[in-house]
Amino acid sequence: MQETATISGDRQGEASTSQADRRLLIDGRLLETDRTFPSLNPATGEVLGHAPDASVAEARAAVAAARQAFDTTDWSTDTGLRIRCLEQLHQALVDHRDELAALTIAEVGATEALCQGAQLDQPIEIVRYYADLLKSYPMTEDLGNIESRGMQHHRWVEKEAAGVVAAIIAYNYPNQLALAKLAPALAAGCTVVLKSAPDTPLISLALGELIANHTDIPAGVVNVLSGADPEVGAVLTTSADVDVVTFTGSTPTGRRIMAAASETLKKVFLELGGKSAAIVLDDADFGTAALFSAFSMVTHAGQGCALTSRLLVPKKHKDEIVEMVKANFGMVRYGNPGDPKTYMGPLISEKQRDKVDGMVKRAVDAGATLVTGGEKVDPGYFFTPTLLADVDPDSEIAQEEVFGPVLVVIAYEDDDDAVRIANNSIYGLSGAVFGSEERALAIARRIRTGTFSINGGNYFSPDSPFGGYKQSGIGREMGTAGLEEFLETKTFATVLPGATS
Repeated sequence: MQETATISGDRQGEASTSQADRRLLIDGRLLETDRTFPSLNPATGEVLGHAPDASVAEARAAVAAARQAFDTTDWSTDTGLRIRCLEQLHQALVDHRDELAALTIAEVGATEALCQGAQLDQPIEIVRYYADLLKSYPMTEDLGNIESRGMQHHRWVEKEAAGVVAAIIAYNYPNQLALAKLAPALAAGCTVVLKSAPDTPLISLALGELIANHTDIPAGVVNVLSGADPEVGAVLTTSADVDVVTFTGSTPTGRRIMAAASETLKKVFLELGGKSAAIVLDDADFGTAALFSAFSMVTHAGQGCALTSRLLVPKKHKDEIVEMVKANFGMVRYGNPGDPKTYMGPLISEKQRDKVDGMVKRAVDAGATLVTGGEKVDPGYFFTPTLLADVDPDSEIAQEEVFGPVLVVIAYEDDDDAVRIANNSIYGLSGAVFGSEERALAIARRIRTGTFSINGGNYFSPDSPFGGYKQSGIGREMGTAGLEEFLETKTFATVLPGATS
């Protein structure tokens, strides 16, 4: 372990440049680079710190270190070492939780409440979950004997680490995304090159520093890169030394990564976009449905791939439900994410805010009704909670991922119409339904998505597989399924001595 480095930043989302500057982790060493790029505080627009702008050469060095660690050390076969290292990492995250929260608030624009959940505290427990799972997960399976060619053959199956993993994450929930890839990959015995999102490099680099300073994870097993050069990502997705690519981000980028990885037939796991629908049945509690739909949509300013951004309501109750959602949006407190009373923080960047603003304006021009919101708020990158009604289910705003606090209301005729509209999407990540239990469950089973909430049920947990159908991705994160994404299956057979028929 190296000498401890400070992870700093204060609870108001501010930190000096010198405190927030970080280093790459390559082959067990924390490295500075000649080139850096700024990370901005999205609540103020000010420079929070500077991150190393990794070069193609440094990306190749990280891949080479991961390859060597996998091929020449016993990391992939020493289960006891992996359990111990995961437990050390979990403890380091717990010990540095408040510092990590401060940096997450400052760089990601996450609120205090979110850091107590999916932005930090829940991701920390993912590491503990996989340490514990590794103690009981069956890495072998006995298939018994068969007779062949007049002899008895004994067969069994063993699970082996898939190899070197390139893990590329998005900006919206960087702790969750990093640890949901890193923990199961390490538990499986893989080595990893983790690349941060360009908008949130500091928090991922802080994770690398904790690994270097507070765990016995061998050199090269985990490498952490940050950079703005797209060629760095290209190295990770095309290198013959990388066996698995796991990516979280937009569907268009996922398509390009899948194409790039196909040249070497890598195993690819993609967690991509969503345009999930929440269906309010005519026997639902409209108040509960409106409350859930409003406040979930503005969680982290709408920057969540699984958020139910389409609200499907019975045509005869549309106006009533729209007014309820509007009233709930009016109660959303947005502003400084370091203030414990704040519910919604900023969007990640001016570029993202301009995208959201443009989509809302085009929706209104196309005939949607702006019920409330649709405004930029400065300083920082805030966008008011926005409700659009009278939305065409085939329009851009109903089909494309906005990634902002924008909820669209679509009226339907009957249950079959609601199911048709919900499934009218290239995406299939999540969904929700409100209504009497039996009827709601029947609707849920007809929707083509990987996760689903019934009457506000929460499926998100370290032991729950998460992922999507259709163009929302391939594979699953978390749960036992998340571990198996990083394992290969090898079947063995041996002739039993003297066992002839």
